[in-house]
Amino acid sequence: MGIFKNIFTWWEGATFGTWITTKTNGRCMGEDADGNVYFEGRMSGMGFARRWVIYKGNNDASRIPPDWHSWLHHTIDSPPEVALPAPRSWEVLPTPNLTGTAQAYVPAGAVKARAAATGDYQAWTPD
Repeated sequence: MGIFKNIFTWWEGATFGTWITTKTNGRCMGEDADGNVYFEGRMSGMGFARRWVIYKGNNDASRIPPDWHSWLHHTIDSPPEVALPAPRSWEVLPTPNLTGTAQAYVPAGAVKARAAATGDYQAWTPD
């Protein structure tokens, strides 16, 4: 069901149109540590080459590392391995957006983190 599914879905891998464009006009520029593959195509009318990513797994933009994000948005001209210095020892690896998962950050006092009512709460009712 792979190709048939990708004709109609966009949230899990590349659509059929993106796959065709990648095969005909795309030039592979590199791959990140997560397995996402980055491509560059023809020049657009704005004078920039079109750039895109084929995700490995579900499409989630928060999974793109900052260095590749800067390349996708034309902040740097060359791929990050060429244009950027090596990562420093004190740098922390980026994390994806964890909202909606069990690992999501919940601050103290949030409704989700509050203990069950123990009788310290009196419901208000109008007179």
